[in-house]
Amino acid sequence: MENRSQWGTRAGFILAAVGSAIGLGNIWRFPYVAYENGGGAFFIPYLFALLTAGIPILIMEFTIGHKYRGSAPLSFFRLNGKKTEFLGWWGIFVSFVISTYYAVIIAWAMKYTVYSFGLSWGKDPEAFFFGDVLNLADNPGEVGGLVGGVALPLLLVWVICYIILLGGVKKGIELANRIFIPVLFLLFLFVVIRAITLDGAMVGLDAFFKPDVDKLLNPRVWVAAYGHIFFSLSIAFAIMITYSSYLPKKSDITNNAFITGFANSSVELLAGIGVFAVLGFMATNQGVDVADVATAGVGLAFVVFPEIINQMPGLNGLFGAFFFLSLTLAGITSLISICETYIAGMSDKFNISRRRSVTIGVGLSAVISMLYATNGGLYFLDVADYFINQFGIAVIGLVEVILLAWVFRKLGLFEQHANAVSDIRLGWWWKVSLLFITPLVLGTMLFFLIKDNIAENYEGYPTSFLWTIGWPVAIGAFVMSIVFTSLKWKDNTRITSDYDENKGGL
Repeated sequence: MENRSQWGTRAGFILAAVGSAIGLGNIWRFPYVAYENGGGAFFIPYLFALLTAGIPILIMEFTIGHKYRGSAPLSFFRLNGKKTEFLGWWGIFVSFVISTYYAVIIAWAMKYTVYSFGLSWGKDPEAFFFGDVLNLADNPGEVGGLVGGVALPLLLVWVICYIILLGGVKKGIELANRIFIPVLFLLFLFVVIRAITLDGAMVGLDAFFKPDVDKLLNPRVWVAAYGHIFFSLSIAFAIMITYSSYLPKKSDITNNAFITGFANSSVELLAGIGVFAVLGFMATNQGVDVADVATAGVGLAFVVFPEIINQMPGLNGLFGAFFFLSLTLAGITSLISICETYIAGMSDKFNISRRRSVTIGVGLSAVISMLYATNGGLYFLDVADYFINQFGIAVIGLVEVILLAWVFRKLGLFEQHANAVSDIRLGWWWKVSLLFITPLVLGTMLFFLIKDNIAENYEGYPTSFLWTIGWPVAIGAFVMSIVFTSLKWKDNTRITSDYDENKGGL
């Protein structure tokens, strides 16, 4: 009988879960989302979304993994056979796609950590990033050649990931998070403290926290809050189900979910303070409004921040190195959690050793990721990221909640299991959130997404390019989930091993 209880301590699990949730994207995504959707007023829908969607779904996924003791596909198979197994594979293939391009952004951050010491980007960080670093092609869809300056650090990222994952859950993933997360927090705390001491920092913080109450009447603001919570907590990636399957028998599920949710939100708030403090400094230096320098995505991290670092009165290189090292560590902790989903899934489905599943999974991801290290890589990355996140994760979340809450009516069973091991007991708020609030908001979000994409192409990209890369990536993840669900389990004893439905788990 296999032993799924592999976390050394509860703290190890929480650090890994939080490390997965933080990610490098949240460090620059949340501040901009909050600023664009009401500033300080945005925290009202944000907190409401956290309590009615983020934490309830975390509890549900923690419960599924803890009760059914397997990777996402195995847990869903034990839940209701092949009728739900595809949900696990769907999440895994979404994670697989994300891992292929996520590693490239980590490679950029790794390079910029080194560049920071000599401010190598010069006086024109934009030209340096798109020209010298990426050697970006002129047209979307043009692959070009491999950019050695990106490919080499990308290989290093995958080597680090491979070594950590090969160590297993306790000696690899948990150990890495015990080192990386505290270091990440200390580094980023330094960045934030330095940022708020800059001239003009308060101008940026005022722009970030100033409430625009009128925006609370806009339904898109509430949808944005739910959308951000959904993506930032790694929900529907198959990550949380996989991680919770390694928990000991008597782990407190509900408490762990609350700690993970609020810890992630705390880091996001800290990121917002740091980012807008430096944006305020930049705006003051240039004599413009914060709105003129606030931007989202990779442009903020690799163009705007180097510009700000250039203008700082002191500790420029150290500030830059700490900032980009923070991005690197946040990225690696998140990447290893993403990869663990398909490594565990392959091991369970095909009864292969961890070493073999790590080699196959990381090796295939590394090969595919080289597409994003070409001259046209940024275009492919941008489109793949948009479609897999918007039309992959959101749809999985909606289908998962509808199937488990309405079709198969499993919420009562999950509630019973969670309450048996948790200090905070679930009640009506949890069921109401999953039965009504989450499906309604996710459905509304998808409606807006489809409407917006019908009205105009994402970022104005050619339709042919979107239908070559974007839509096939989102649809392909679902198709592959059906294909893998149709395959037989290599070792049928794994379907019942370490789990007994009549005993409610282990």
